[in-house]
Amino acid sequence: MPTAIENSTTSMSIRGGHEQSRPRIARPLEYTGALDTFTHNDLTPAIGREYRGVQVAEILKSDECDRIIQDLAVTISKRGVVFLRNQDLTPQEMRQFGEKLSVLAGCPESSALHVHPLTEEGSELGDQISVISSDKQKKGGGLTHQLSDTSRFASAGWHTDISFERVPSDYAMLKIHTLPETGGDTLWASGYEIYDRLSSQMAGFLEGLTATHDANFFHDEARRLGNPLRKGVRGSPLNSGENLTAVHPVIRTNPVTGWKSVFVNRGFTRRINGVTKDESDVLLQYLFNLVTQNHDAQVRFKWNKNDMAIWDNRSTWHCATYDYAEARAGDRVCSLGEAPYLDLQSKSRRQAVAEN
Repeated sequence: MPTAIENSTTSMSIRGGHEQSRPRIARPLEYTGALDTFTHNDLTPAIGREYRGVQVAEILKSDECDRIIQDLAVTISKRGVVFLRNQDLTPQEMRQFGEKLSVLAGCPESSALHVHPLTEEGSELGDQISVISSDKQKKGGGLTHQLSDTSRFASAGWHTDISFERVPSDYAMLKIHTLPETGGDTLWASGYEIYDRLSSQMAGFLEGLTATHDANFFHDEARRLGNPLRKGVRGSPLNSGENLTAVHPVIRTNPVTGWKSVFVNRGFTRRINGVTKDESDVLLQYLFNLVTQNHDAQVRFKWNKNDMAIWDNRSTWHCATYDYAEARAGDRVCSLGEAPYLDLQSKSRRQAVAEN
C-alpha cells in the first residue's frame, strides 16, 4: 500500500496543490511485474497500451488483487491510457475497481469517486456512475458535447475530465455497451509528450503560471434537463457548492510517475492567469494546437461491445468522435486524486526515460 506522504511535498519546490488534498505517496510508484503474465502491445510510441486476456472482475477476486491493481495504476499513468477488451463487468464492480485503483495509486484520504454535477439524484446505478449517452447529448445534456452551431471542428471536444473541480480526477474508466455499426471512436493525447515539445524557455515560463478552469455552463444544462445541479460534496470536501471553477498550475506533476505534463484543456480552461487576456488567448491556442495538430502524440481507439478504457486524467486529454447517428452508450467511473501541483524537482518523461 502507498506510504504516508513525506515532508518533501510541502517544501519550497512545490507549487500549487492544497494541504487537505495531497497525495499519500512521497515518491513515484515502482512497477513490480504483476502484469507480466498478460500479453500486451503498445499502440503508439507515445501513448496507449492494450492488454489481452485481462478480466477486471477476475482481478478483484485474485489473491494478488492489490498488487495487480497497483501495477496497473503505474502502467496507466506511464502509458496514459490502457484498453481492456470484452469486459464481463457490472457497474458495481467498476465502482469497486475505480476505488481500489485510486487508493492503491496514493490518492489523498479525503478523495473518493466523483459525483458529476449533472448526475441525477436517485440514479439506479448510483451517484458515482455516470451514463455516457448519445441520446442524452442530443437533448442538450450528457457529460460531453457534440458539435454545436458555434463550432464545426471536431477537435473542439478535446478535454480532461472535471478539471473545473478543485480536486479533479486522477483515473477514469469507460465501458461502452451500446455501439453504432461504425464510428464513435475515442482519441487520447499525451500531456507528457506535449510538455516535451515545449522549448526549455517556454516550459520554464509556463511553470510559473496558473490557469482558471470553468464549467459554470453546467448550470444551463441542468436547467434544460430539469434536474438540480449537485451542489453537495462531489467526492471531496473541496468539491462542493455551485461555483464550478478552479485554479490549477499550467504544468503539473503526476505523483505516480513523477513526470511533468501540460494541464490545460479546450473543454474547461478559460484563462491563463498573470498575463493579459490577449496573451492568455495566444498561449492557450498554442497549447491546444500542440494537442490537436500532433497526431503522433495521439492514439485512436475503435470500440467493440463491452470494451473498457482506463486513463489518467492528470496526463492525457481525450475526445469522442461524433460521426454516427445510431445510439452509443456506456458507463463511466471517475475517481478523484490530489489537488494539482507542480514539483519543480520533477522531470519530463523524455528526461526520466533517458536517465534510466
